[in-house]
Amino acid sequence: MKKQIPTTERVFQIFKELNQIPRPSHHEEHVADYLCQFAERLNLAYERDAENCVVIRKPATPGHEGTEPVVLLNHMDMVCVGMNDPLNDSIDAYVENGWMKAHGTSLGADNGIGLSMALAVLESADIIHRPLEVITTTNEEDGMSGAAQLSKDFLKGRKVINLDSEDYDTITTGAAGACLQFHRIPIERQAAPKDGNWYHIRFSGGLGGHSGVDINKNHCSTVTATQVLLNAIRQEHDFDITSVNIGEANASIASSAEIIICLPSADADFMKKQEQMMNKWLNNQFGNSDPGIHCTISPSDKQDTVIEHKTIDTLLNSLKKIPQGVVKMSETMTGTVETSNNIGRIQTEKDCIVVSTHTRSFIDNEMKKLSHAIAEAFASCDAKSETVMSAPAWQENQQSAFLQLTSDTFQDVLGWRPRMVAMHFVLEAGFFVQHYPGIQIASIGPRIVEPHSTSERVELSTIEDIWRVLLELLKRLA
Repeated sequence: MKKQIPTTERVFQIFKELNQIPRPSHHEEHVADYLCQFAERLNLAYERDAENCVVIRKPATPGHEGTEPVVLLNHMDMVCVGMNDPLNDSIDAYVENGWMKAHGTSLGADNGIGLSMALAVLESADIIHRPLEVITTTNEEDGMSGAAQLSKDFLKGRKVINLDSEDYDTITTGAAGACLQFHRIPIERQAAPKDGNWYHIRFSGGLGGHSGVDINKNHCSTVTATQVLLNAIRQEHDFDITSVNIGEANASIASSAEIIICLPSADADFMKKQEQMMNKWLNNQFGNSDPGIHCTISPSDKQDTVIEHKTIDTLLNSLKKIPQGVVKMSETMTGTVETSNNIGRIQTEKDCIVVSTHTRSFIDNEMKKLSHAIAEAFASCDAKSETVMSAPAWQENQQSAFLQLTSDTFQDVLGWRPRMVAMHFVLEAGFFVQHYPGIQIASIGPRIVEPHSTSERVELSTIEDIWRVLLELLKRLA
């Protein structure tokens, strides 16, 4: 009897289940539980390490035993944008005009769709494959500590299909290195002025986006917008600030901001003028690329304390020294960003202001040099910097038999040959190459647009196509 090739129906069912499980970075224990229970239900062997990374092993289809395992790689965390309570909120997904989206939040297609495909492969009895190792890592989006700390014997396979790519028509064969740093500017507070007018400054409606793949799309970073507005106000009036909170995630372009400010002498008419001028500037700079970004300034309740002026001066002076966005385009990869830096978040905490920077480059030395210069800029202002993650760049041999087989499979299944490209986002591949000598990685995935934002969406037809490619590639590798 001819085997029935599975459809993506089960993929979507699993994705729906995943989206009921909160999974922000650093808090993946519940989805790790889900994966272990998934394996137990199928009577499959699995391991779970101290970082909550999970590998599930499935024997080969009868007749294909004795070969080296093939690895399916995904990560279980997601960037949670637009959620009031990421530790408890589920995702409300819907379909519109051939795309899956979420109501008011990021969707989690990065990397939930790839993970759902891998689990559907584990569950099916009708897919031909050699022995499988399905590995799902933690904290990929905010430090890659899961991949960085994998033990040397966690995987046996040396051919990896990574399902974490977002460009449907490509095989990702390289990724930029990345350095995530936290910079803590110590703060001292003092009593708020007895007299003065208090205002709540808000930036909202921005597209935000992935701080790697979207960094050259001229999306407005509210870090930059906040700098422009505060510098404009400072030209005419002194002010006090009680809190600065900008951005949603370290790996995202900041799309929102809230600042509470006190001006001793400025009246409401002055601040209304600043709001109008700011929105005019936003429209001139980002009217085509980020049309929804806007600024509102409204009266605020009086606060008890403010941050000392020297701390705010330190913050603004430091930000002047730090690049935001594209630093250099590649001379060898046309149209590709080589080096960039993104200030993802600026958050006021009890005793410090924390600034996160995400520096990326295809050249490891350039990444290290720029991240060191950023840390020095903060150090000159008595801030302390911490490197949270430093991931190496990765470049695969595009002429390898494995990548050629992957390309041929696209051609035979879909009728076209994908591009092989290096992307300006960081993948865990660099760590896998370090841990497992001889490993080869082909990264594929459906079309996901504007990940790490409330506009994140995935094109349904491309999920079906990548699923078909995946099943045929597994068969050919067997």
